[in-house]
Amino acid sequence: MHRIAIIGCGGSGKTTVGRRIAALVDAPLTHLDAVYYDADWNPLPPEEFAAIQEKLVAEPQWVIDGNFASTLHIRLANADTVIFLDISPLVCLWGILQRRLRYRGGQHAEQGVYDRIHWGFIRYILGYRRQMRPKVRALIAEHATHARVITLTSRRAARRFLAPNAP
Repeated sequence: MHRIAIIGCGGSGKTTVGRRIAALVDAPLTHLDAVYYDADWNPLPPEEFAAIQEKLVAEPQWVIDGNFASTLHIRLANADTVIFLDISPLVCLWGILQRRLRYRGGQHAEQGVYDRIHWGFIRYILGYRRQMRPKVRALIAEHATHARVITLTSRRAARRFLAPNAP
């Protein structure tokens, strides 16, 4: 595992898994939220966001966490490993609630936490498995045929995967 894309719904644990994987494989970690948003929550223009990712994936070793379906193909085409956190929406909601309580909202770049909870985000999480998961799976099938794809469906499965004797 040298080029690892970590994807999943908001609150699924992408940041936590990303930090642990990056430490295990001694690779640089990029949180796409930190790339995409400025301090005032303004997003980058799409072309600039894609160009930055093209530079990131050109490196020999990396861990990138983030969903961003519009540019997912860039990461999938260049990853040797894809970790898809296909976690229940209720567990994801619990994850964002815990994140809010721990960090009090806002942006905490040093931890990779970008927390801005609003009704649109909650609706996104609740509908992720119905609306986004099929799109994500189709993108994986199209762009990551060469990669090892690991789907983790629970926090317990993620902990087992990250255990010291795991792959």
